[in-house]
Amino acid sequence: MSSKKIFGGSAVVLDRADINTDEIIPAKYLTEVTKEALTPYILEDLTLDGFDPKGEKLKNAGVVITRANFGCGSSREHAPWVFEVNGVHTVIAESYARIFRQNMFNCGMLAIELPKSDIDRIIALEARGDMQVSIDVEKQKISASSGSETLGFDFEISPFDKALVEAGGWVEFADARY
Repeated sequence: MSSKKIFGGSAVVLDRADINTDEIIPAKYLTEVTKEALTPYILEDLTLDGFDPKGEKLKNAGVVITRANFGCGSSREHAPWVFEVNGVHTVIAESYARIFRQNMFNCGMLAIELPKSDIDRIIALEARGDMQVSIDVEKQKISASSGSETLGFDFEISPFDKALVEAGGWVEFADARY
């Protein structure tokens, strides 16, 4: 099966470890009844030098690059949902909280883990200017470009998680098979 979904786009860097689900989507919005209602609240409570949750960079992003233990805290599906409804379908991090990571795949989104040294290189590249990232799920390759410089990385994804992504998420995966 080949991946039909295109992953990538402009990247936004959140250069901090331990970004929790309350920073991704504040708990006060968990009463919303649709995913779309979460849209304006993405990363609203994240405090990070130079980061504006209402800024154009995040509005145009398809990829988030971050550090270790991303998505820690409460085990809520709303955290991946707020990325999904804002057009961010890929998070690249050193590591994830287990439930957040699986919720990403269950939503048909990518949660890619790279070693700290690779994340350091990507963040250094972003410092040169706006960065574009493309992901080939089938070949398990990432390309990150800024200006005239392009970096390439390989990543691992389990066959099951790849099948979830290719199907568009757990519901679509189950519908096609059961």
